[in-house]
Amino acid sequence: MKILLLNECSNLHTTLAKGLKALGHEVLTVSGGNGWRNYPRDISLVRHNNSHWDGIRYLAQLYALLPRLRHFDIVQVNNPIFFDVKAERHFFIYDFLRRHNKKFFLGAFGTDYYWVKTCMEQKPLRYSDHNIGDSLRTYGEAEKDRREWLGTPRELLNKKMAQECDGIIPCLYEYWVCYKDLFPDKTCFIPLPIEMPDKPSTDINVTPQVVRLFIGIDRDRNEYKGTDIMFQAAIDVQRAYPERCEVVKAENVPFAQYQQMMDNSDVLLDQLYSYTPAMNALLAMSKGIVVVGGGEPENYEILGETALRPIVNVKPNYESVYHELEQLVLHPERIPELKRQSIEYIKKHHDFIKVAMQYVDFWNR
Repeated sequence: MKILLLNECSNLHTTLAKGLKALGHEVLTVSGGNGWRNYPRDISLVRHNNSHWDGIRYLAQLYALLPRLRHFDIVQVNNPIFFDVKAERHFFIYDFLRRHNKKFFLGAFGTDYYWVKTCMEQKPLRYSDHNIGDSLRTYGEAEKDRREWLGTPRELLNKKMAQECDGIIPCLYEYWVCYKDLFPDKTCFIPLPIEMPDKPSTDINVTPQVVRLFIGIDRDRNEYKGTDIMFQAAIDVQRAYPERCEVVKAENVPFAQYQQMMDNSDVLLDQLYSYTPAMNALLAMSKGIVVVGGGEPENYEILGETALRPIVNVKPNYESVYHELEQLVLHPERIPELKRQSIEYIKKHHDFIKVAMQYVDFWNR
């Protein structure tokens, strides 16, 4: 098949493209590299700033590109906002893509109207980016999401695409919950794709004498993802046990540099308010790094996993993170088994070629 993957989210489309190509498909990726992360892509379309003139330059490049985005068997976007222009302009672009290609699929890979509305109103999740129990989170990034997605052209665009597209693919349990009841006949959960490294980044059979804790921070989403709380807990554990652990922080660094900084770590801290590990955590697990973050029972249930439990699950508060990190530091003999399970878990559920086959099967259905 001839496949077009538009925009990037945490290296998902780039990794999926590798799996699809390994299966013999022709794939084109178009994105801006997901900002400072600078993920690889076939065609680069980058908006450098929000100035009027850069907007005109970007729009001119986008419209000049559109004729090349025709005659594909499959078009998949990562979000209803898949180019760096306002929602109002996406209506025309979306209609153009629908008209000139065979099938169109919507990825539920991040923040959109259904995610924001469901977490705010139905609250099916015990906690999320937008709620803790029955209480709404009120920090800046959550309020920004609500202003952008509720009662706006983005809401109308998301509804139109969800109703008209050939299928909707949530990549996490949380996003699946938001779509499954509204669009049961066209929603299909597919795990995130991970390309396994040739070997682990550390010796997974050795109990570390000093536990190396690693955290990646996006300055614009620090409070949103809970890395502010996780980082503080890690620093406090390091202060309590300075001979037993060290903390390494990567803040707004490109993906290639980020991976290098992650290597040789024992533990990764990631996404306090998530039920499930996302691309960053899964990448770490593939390297034999233990993840402290989202590992709720629902994560294992949707995968049908009954034996492996490699993720150190934490509740969305400082005390839970501190406790779990302290236990790892005081009992590092647990770490080798968690590392082995992490690698087995990724091979079993997230291998990029296995995941690509699931995409192809759903697209064909």
